[in-house]
Amino acid sequence: MPPSHLHAPLLAWYAASSRDLPWRAPDRTPWGVLVSEVMLQQTPVDRVLPVWLEWIRRWPTPADLAGEPPGEVVRAWGRLGYPRRALRLHEAAQACVQRFGGEVPSEPEQLRSLPGVGDYTAAALQSFAFGRRAVVLDTNVRRVLARLLTGSEHPRPTINAAERALAASVLPDLDGEAALWSVAVMELGALVCSASSPSCGACPVSATCTWVALGKPAYDGPERPVQKFAGTDRQARGRLMAVLREAHAPVPKAALDEVWDDAVQRERALDGLVADGLAEPLADGRYRLPGVGGTIDA
Repeated sequence: MPPSHLHAPLLAWYAASSRDLPWRAPDRTPWGVLVSEVMLQQTPVDRVLPVWLEWIRRWPTPADLAGEPPGEVVRAWGRLGYPRRALRLHEAAQACVQRFGGEVPSEPEQLRSLPGVGDYTAAALQSFAFGRRAVVLDTNVRRVLARLLTGSEHPRPTINAAERALAASVLPDLDGEAALWSVAVMELGALVCSASSPSCGACPVSATCTWVALGKPAYDGPERPVQKFAGTDRQARGRLMAVLREAHAPVPKAALDEVWDDAVQRERALDGLVADGLAEPLADGRYRLPGVGGTIDA
């Protein structure tokens, strides 16, 4: 069926059923969209929303964030996880100030030059911040298009040129409609066409879905990676970061030792935090968030 027959029902569904999120509001700024896109990487909306609201209240422009010490930015990141994202946002804000007059740039090459901004985030900003036609492929979009167009329950583990071309083939030609289509497909994947329990009866395009027409065959492609958390270095790093984040003065090494029993893994996690710029060792053996004040005599 021609792509134009897919557009109308999905866009009508989005107009009636989409969530009211501030980074989609008419008064959104490119900076607010950038902050939302970085926060939403591997993190659900309900966890991101309160943190995003506080960030935009506190740092409504790149210049406001750029002037903060990096440790304060990491503290404000809270429990969103993957705190290196906070450092990359801080660096991106500084780049906007230093190279783009304090604004988030609008050209793809300029966007990709910002720390932490790859192909997906650059495309998302093109579409959601500047209303331009761009192929936006996040997890939800890839799953919806895999089911709708190819009949596969899930997309392959990595994006290839064929998948990009297929996504481009159903993208409306006009900038504004293409941007709306991209966010509508993403929303459908989040609310209806979920990974484990899709609500096909509520889907506005189920009548033209290849996966449904084939009888919803189980995925038989390459093994999809499953991320573990319990007992991993990532969990250990999170425990250590919580101690540093909640303290407002440098903490002794013993305070970090208390939160993770495996000494070898704990030291590896702590070394990783220092290497990533998320923890700062002081001369007396204490640790703090980077650049947030507090002397070795504090």
